[in-house]
Amino acid sequence: MPPATCIAGVCVGPGCPNAVCDDGENQCTCPADCPASCGDGCCSPTESCEGCAADCGACPILAGAGDIATCDADGTPDSDCEATALLLDAIFPPGTPLSAGMVFTAGDNAYLDGTDLEFANCYDPTWGRHRPRTWPTPGNHDYNTPNATGYFNYFGAAAGNPAEGWYAHDLGDWRVYALNSNCWDGIGECDVGSPQFEWLEADLEANPRLCQVAYWHHARWSSGEHGSSTRMLDIWALLVARGADLVLVGHDHDYERFAPLDVLGNPAASGGTRQIVVGTGGSHLRDIWADPPLPGSEVRQATTHGILRVDLLSSGYQWEFIPEAGGTFTDSGSSACH
Repeated sequence: MPPATCIAGVCVGPGCPNAVCDDGENQCTCPADCPASCGDGCCSPTESCEGCAADCGACPILAGAGDIATCDADGTPDSDCEATALLLDAIFPPGTPLSAGMVFTAGDNAYLDGTDLEFANCYDPTWGRHRPRTWPTPGNHDYNTPNATGYFNYFGAAAGNPAEGWYAHDLGDWRVYALNSNCWDGIGECDVGSPQFEWLEADLEANPRLCQVAYWHHARWSSGEHGSSTRMLDIWALLVARGADLVLVGHDHDYERFAPLDVLGNPAASGGTRQIVVGTGGSHLRDIWADPPLPGSEVRQATTHGILRVDLLSSGYQWEFIPEAGGTFTDSGSSACH
């Protein structure tokens, strides 16, 4: 199976980073001199890949951020949210099949109040280019409009039941949970016994996976201005107990990667769930406040907008923070599922 498809002489879709387009065959192939370095059947962004050619493109991508779209005084999109949208364009060029991956949003999609007009003027011309492949979650600014009607009107069925705002999908071998952390000012409680908690507990039981990722808006753990939120305390504990591998959040307008953590937010002796704050989608950035930072905080920055790309391998994942054009901060790594 080819890694991607040739469109106008360009390899479009996931696969080997050095794939060559053969317009005559309308397919992409890996150069013959690439070393065979694929260990798990998937071509990663760092692997050159003759040995991976049969499985190029088999591993889907989850890419996105939170705290995204603002408009300038003239009502046009701010340059930073357009800059991060361009990063999504590079990962998912026109014609890329949905099976190649999806865009996540970690809330606060359209500032300041998540109105229909703000979604139309600020979000839609930028990140809206990827609306057909977006699995969104709402933030507190989206709920500044009562019941987040602007958010639910814009995303429609993709955002789930408007009375809930949570849902799950499969992506490759992974189970992906989009959750709603607007527990006190949007959907009621999120603690043990709440509708969202009980739904999540039942879905985890009904859909066991080696690899699981969840995302929502308010960071359970953060060294940033807002700090750690207890809104999702019980849901965090449930995910850790059930072996979830990764949680992605926003709310603080910075990037902070944690080591795998236990229920109490301490580095886990074994297992644990990694949380990454990626509130860098386009809204203004804020300084990291906590000094010293929280336990388990491995990397922090609040100077560069960008998105997080996560390659969902069959038994692990690779992450990469991709900065907007001109940005110099990067972060990347990999981990096995457990």
